[in-house]
Amino acid sequence: MNKLNLIITCFLFTFIAVAQSQPEIKKESISIIPQPVSVIEKNGTFELPENINIQTSDNNDLKQSIDALFLKIKTATGKTISLSKNVANPTIKLDLNKNINLQLGNEGYKLIVNSNQITISANKPQGIFYGIQTLFQLFPPEIESKKIIKNVKWEISNIEIIDYPKLAWRGLMFDVARHFFTKDEVKKYIDNMVRYKYNLLHWHLSDDEGWRIEIKGLPKLTEIGAWSVKKTGSFGNFTPPTADEPRNYGGFYTQEDIKEIVQYAKERFVNIMPEIDVPGHSMAAIASYPELSCSSEAVNYKVRSGEKIFDWSRGAPPIALFDNSLCPASEKVYTFLDTVITQIAALFPFEYIHMGGDEAAHNFWEKDEKIKLLMAQEGLKTIPQVQAYFEKRVEQIVISKGKKFMGWDEILEGGVSPTASVMSWRGMKHGIKASNEKHEVVMTPTDYAYFDYMQADEATEPKIYSSLRLNKVYQFNPVPAEANADYILGGQANLWTENIYNFRQVEYMTWPRGFAMSESLWSPIEHKNWNNFINKTEEHFKRFDFAEIKYSPAIYDPIITVNSNTNNQLIVELTPEIEGLDIYYSFDNSSPDCFYPKYTTALTVPKDANLLRVITYKNKKVMGRMVSISVTDLAKRIKKK
Repeated sequence: MNKLNLIITCFLFTFIAVAQSQPEIKKESISIIPQPVSVIEKNGTFELPENINIQTSDNNDLKQSIDALFLKIKTATGKTISLSKNVANPTIKLDLNKNINLQLGNEGYKLIVNSNQITISANKPQGIFYGIQTLFQLFPPEIESKKIIKNVKWEISNIEIIDYPKLAWRGLMFDVARHFFTKDEVKKYIDNMVRYKYNLLHWHLSDDEGWRIEIKGLPKLTEIGAWSVKKTGSFGNFTPPTADEPRNYGGFYTQEDIKEIVQYAKERFVNIMPEIDVPGHSMAAIASYPELSCSSEAVNYKVRSGEKIFDWSRGAPPIALFDNSLCPASEKVYTFLDTVITQIAALFPFEYIHMGGDEAAHNFWEKDEKIKLLMAQEGLKTIPQVQAYFEKRVEQIVISKGKKFMGWDEILEGGVSPTASVMSWRGMKHGIKASNEKHEVVMTPTDYAYFDYMQADEATEPKIYSSLRLNKVYQFNPVPAEANADYILGGQANLWTENIYNFRQVEYMTWPRGFAMSESLWSPIEHKNWNNFINKTEEHFKRFDFAEIKYSPAIYDPIITVNSNTNNQLIVELTPEIEGLDIYYSFDNSSPDCFYPKYTTALTVPKDANLLRVITYKNKKVMGRMVSISVTDLAKRIKKK
């Protein structure tokens, strides 16, 4: 062997040795949502033994984490699990750091899986809890089963994960006012939240359609305000109820219910922020106590059952058809709110109380003599200043109970207290402005965070006035460059339930958009990757199938765009939201499959066609729903130029 060959041979042996010593990265097998800060997958695997031993340094503080492990592993695998503080070689080790790891903070964790053991370490119990949520996502999807699944290899790749959140406020808002959801359903919503490391439930407890919390000393709030007439169809367009229709649809939470749910959330490291939406959206309160309104007509008001209440022709604020706002000029209102806030402050340990402030219609105030007198007495020049007067007084009540005041971004209009916290929903601009004025801000803009919006074509969804596809949610950056990041607490998604009548639809509207929101709030922005996220989402669909959680398959339905050419022919474009889909279509009233024409370019609707049908496939397997749209409806979609 000459010298050159010897050098080359030595180099190759060195290269091979180095390559073999490096971790084997198999990214396609890692489907963690939200994406962790650091993931290193290594050679080898861990397999759950028949007898599993969990070792913990603190049984009391880690009780919820231990219970979660026991329940999920026992239910799906049927294996034997035991707990001990001292065992030579535990299967799973839960370790609270004796020496605080500053990098991990309060919610971070380190998860190490090797062939013999799983170790989760953290500074605080919530870090261990989040590490366990990640651990579950490493097991096969069958781990989510509600019964024992046989013939599954309960195996995980050896891995090292370091993870901690980007933002402290990671929330979902659940509206139980428009439609009442039971105590167990609220608990289930919390269970589903924590899978994806959400830590804040914004609980919308009052609106025109219902008052959902017992307030002692104000019994009519739940005797009258919690009940409406049951309607089926499109909310907002129901016929006004007749006097003989029973008002038995709804419900409320007793204070004992509230305590139970708050404790349930606390055990899962979720804070609950209650919202009492005032001064607008208060028909349920006014129907219970008409003296809270400026209007003498309030004695005839009933809790709204979904009939029309606003005229939106001029935009926001809307024109109210009924005076559904509390009266800022009435001292009875502030006495009422003091009673309500006193009890809410005692029930909810979280430091913030949300007092609404959105969409307060001003047209009744503009004509009211009591409002005019208030304006003269207080030197108020405009109706927005009247609302600002109201908000400042309400904030002082909140502060007097040891809490912080939060409201929707309308509270910025007319002047607001410098200590008020703002939830920015009408786009990002109000949150940016508020943060630069040193208000604490939670970003929840409609164009990224409103989960009541349609998530697919209106032919497959309950028709709402706007759409929000999964891809758009995934683009959400709650800390825009123009904002003062020091005042951005975090972000959340909002689930308004006007058109959501049951809990299965709650799940359908939340997931998978909730996956995207969690990654926007937890994960480093530089780690976000749409195609990787979709691959993970599809894996989590399998998990939800075993967990019996409903989700939307909207990502498999194409985006349908309609235009017309110079000959007034309809031109239809079909755009897949994700890669790898094949789209097939028909205009002949039959149902297409993968043997029909494949979409490759914009379609010209045939002259006498009356129906377009579309379906998507991947690798010859049906993925999307059959979407059927009449040509008449297609023509209505052309945007006026």
